[in-house]
Amino acid sequence: MQLKKLGLIINPWAGIGGPAGLKGSDGAETVAQALAAGINPQSHKRAAIALTALRPFAEQLEILSFAGDMGENLARELGFAVRVVGAAAGERSCAEDSEHAARAIRDAGADLIVFAGGDGTARNMVNALGDAFPVLGIPAGVKMHSACFAISPKAGGEVLRRLLSGELVDLHQHEVRDIDEKSFREGRVSTRHYGELLVPEEGHFLQAVKNAGREVEELAVADIAANIVEEMAELDPDTLYIVGPGSTTLAVLQELGAEGTLLGVDLWRGDRLVATDVNALQVQKAIEELRVQNESAPVKIILTAIGGQGHLIGRGNQQLSPAVLQLVGRDNLIVVATKTKITELGGRPLLIDSGDPALDDRWSGFIRVVTGYRDEILYPLSGDGSGEYIADLESEN
Repeated sequence: MQLKKLGLIINPWAGIGGPAGLKGSDGAETVAQALAAGINPQSHKRAAIALTALRPFAEQLEILSFAGDMGENLARELGFAVRVVGAAAGERSCAEDSEHAARAIRDAGADLIVFAGGDGTARNMVNALGDAFPVLGIPAGVKMHSACFAISPKAGGEVLRRLLSGELVDLHQHEVRDIDEKSFREGRVSTRHYGELLVPEEGHFLQAVKNAGREVEELAVADIAANIVEEMAELDPDTLYIVGPGSTTLAVLQELGAEGTLLGVDLWRGDRLVATDVNALQVQKAIEELRVQNESAPVKIILTAIGGQGHLIGRGNQQLSPAVLQLVGRDNLIVVATKTKITELGGRPLLIDSGDPALDDRWSGFIRVVTGYRDEILYPLSGDGSGEYIADLESEN
């Protein structure tokens, strides 16, 4: 297919609950909490990264969108011709507005709809369009378990660029899944299949469905935790550890005798857990306060990848904002993952989608991954899903 009329739907509130530590963004109350905590929406910025790749085609492309923040404003700002086909019913758009926009844009003759949001917005697309109209998700939510999203906004822009260039891009149906956010906030992950969407599939640019309910490899995880705790004992006792979500990272805290949170971000310093389930601004403040006390005080981030997808940064851990990552630095990442989790990637790299493409590019390359007790590997980390690092390694061997 070749694009001439591109539908654009932006969920302005998608992902706002991530940096706020709210595990999702569903519902007006959650959005209000995040705004009250000082968190700014990021979905427009992420949509802009994808659409910037299309600016060379501005003269041949028409954008169909709803008015204002649901698409019109950004498209005009980037210099595209825009046809407004409707508007949100209220001052603050909601899920129903996304569904109404999808139907209106389809009926107005769009060739494909690109939407910026998370799993909830993907569900809206299923409700409105079924599985026969082509769409592409730009990841802007918190969870994003579904397989209809590009692995990053930059990768989404590349898929769209290829379509506009007239390249052959296959269309395939991909699964849409979402979780119960109330259960998620209580530490329980319960995913449900909601349907399929027709998605342009191009090489490594599309993410996989997140593995859920996989049996935890208790012995391997315990070995990893023991290894990390031994390393911590050898470092400056004043080190601040930012511990990301996941069962493997939680095992490190449990090895230290702390409870911690399974799905949140916790802070450990000295011999105690100093804060649990913190948001991005709280993490940044903790680092800055530590640096005031001791300018050279070490800060480390302990994190693991999402099974199946391979995302290390940018899925479910948006509390690790670009500002936080810049303060900590790449060399202070402690990545933990069982060999089973790495093997399940099938050679695909670990992924970083921080929201800052320049940072993602700088941090791409091989990274140390602790896979057991005194057992580690070097594995590629990529901001665009490229397998070039693995190809380089194989050519050397």
